[in-house]
Amino acid sequence: MPDLSGILILFGVGAVAAFINVNAGGGSSLTLPVLIFLGLNPTVANGTNRVAILFQNVSAVYSFKREKYYDLKNSLILSALTLPGAIAGSILAVKIGDELFQKVLAVVMIFIIITMLIPKKKFERVNTDFVVDWKIVISMLAVGFYGAFIQVGVGFLLMASFQYLMKLDLIRVNMHKVFVVLIFTIPAIFIFVLTNNINWYYGLTLAAGNVFGGWWGAKLSVKKGESFIKFVLIIAIFIMAIKLLNVF
Repeated sequence: MPDLSGILILFGVGAVAAFINVNAGGGSSLTLPVLIFLGLNPTVANGTNRVAILFQNVSAVYSFKREKYYDLKNSLILSALTLPGAIAGSILAVKIGDELFQKVLAVVMIFIIITMLIPKKKFERVNTDFVVDWKIVISMLAVGFYGAFIQVGVGFLLMASFQYLMKLDLIRVNMHKVFVVLIFTIPAIFIFVLTNNINWYYGLTLAAGNVFGGWWGAKLSVKKGESFIKFVLIIAIFIMAIKLLNVF
């Protein structure tokens, strides 16, 4: 059980991570190391982090709805497509060894940074609705698997899928993103619970910060618009790069 300073650290890191997650992605690159630093092994840290992710996205979905950004039908369709992959990914997450998990995580984070640095063309056309085709189905299955397995950076994958396959504007990208992550986190948590890989005290403490950050992240995403989201995205990538270079 962490002392007062540990509680404050978990709350603060949770708030910052949720704010980054809602507007971009990569917030778990902050929370996972903190949980491991506080004494959890990587698998338990991975499971514990999902408690905070769940509450963060409940808060963000509600905040988007309050701001009149809500598309339940399409969000449910996208979420349902992630579930088979999420179940498979969470099973792998509790089976893989801690050392191998850390190596996989490091490689994945490097890959995320490289892909985010590749210039992307801008789309003139923006959809508010979309048709589910085979590319979206495959993308959502992969996102569900990856998100349940590692979680770190899954926001970037969802943003790429929604923006470049479906040509949604960034506010709607984030609106769907938080709903989809909320849904595929549920079976992941269930499997982590069954395998006793969650520290509930740490998870709920971190979740309190995530709820706060998720709420304000969603509100600012709507009020500040796309330029603000892009700014947060750049900051998130920079933080991940600094961490990978072991600068701190």
